[in-house]
Amino acid sequence: MELLTPLLIALVLVSAARAQDVKRDIPYADPADAKQVLDVFAPPNAKKFPVVFWIHGGGWQTGDKSDVQIKPQFFVDTGFVFVSTNYRLLPDVDMATIIRDVAKSIRWVHDHIAEYGGDPNRLLIMGHSAGAQLAALVSIDDRYLKAEGLSLAIVKGCVPVDGDTYDVPAIIETAETRRRVHGQPPPKQGHREKFGNDPAKHRDFSAVTHVAKDKGIPPFFILHVAEHPDTSAQAQRLGTVLKEAGVSTTVFGGRETTHSKINADLGKPDDPATKALSDFLAAALKK
Repeated sequence: MELLTPLLIALVLVSAARAQDVKRDIPYADPADAKQVLDVFAPPNAKKFPVVFWIHGGGWQTGDKSDVQIKPQFFVDTGFVFVSTNYRLLPDVDMATIIRDVAKSIRWVHDHIAEYGGDPNRLLIMGHSAGAQLAALVSIDDRYLKAEGLSLAIVKGCVPVDGDTYDVPAIIETAETRRRVHGQPPPKQGHREKFGNDPAKHRDFSAVTHVAKDKGIPPFFILHVAEHPDTSAQAQRLGTVLKEAGVSTTVFGGRETTHSKINADLGKPDDPATKALSDFLAAALKK
């Protein structure tokens, strides 16, 4: 038995480190659509921990709040409350409704996250792919949070991961030019099909349109696949606009990775992007 004692102690310590309280399918609207729900992952006995608010990808048409890989465990283990939200999807609703759903979900977090050990005034908004566009937009275009009675002051940082729609007109022009030059048929579900044909709306759904000095925009950590031309170009575009407005911004290109892998690897101990993200979060929470 004496030989087992250190092993048992180690197992108890590992179990304690990995413990988390999970509450799933919490409605954030009243009445709530089946998609207007979120999950909360919290460390046991948490109190006033910063909150990571995660927005899944899927082209605004698919995806689910369960698409979080190892992120909940990573963030809980490092002292965060982690929230993953669903939102209604195309074609059942339009793009503006999707963004309003995200803002409404943030409002629920602000009002209730203290019950789960989170600090409602220390929110980090993150998302992958389509979720990256949504994260960047609600962290820059303050109209959506204002409609919920909130301000950008509660957002301490934004981390969009490999998005290609921070400048919607640019990606539409890029994609359509590429198809025209190469004689490719138009896609059934391209950016124009998702964002519509109104150029004014294209600009309005673009985070870059709404960047301005002294607006209270939080620091940004823009993560992208270094070898992907579209997400790299969009990351640099957003980063440049933010920096010109005096917003603290880091643009990080992950190498030898893919659109899916850069997201799935977040939280792994040997992942360079995770190390850079951790440094960003530590600095953002000091401000």
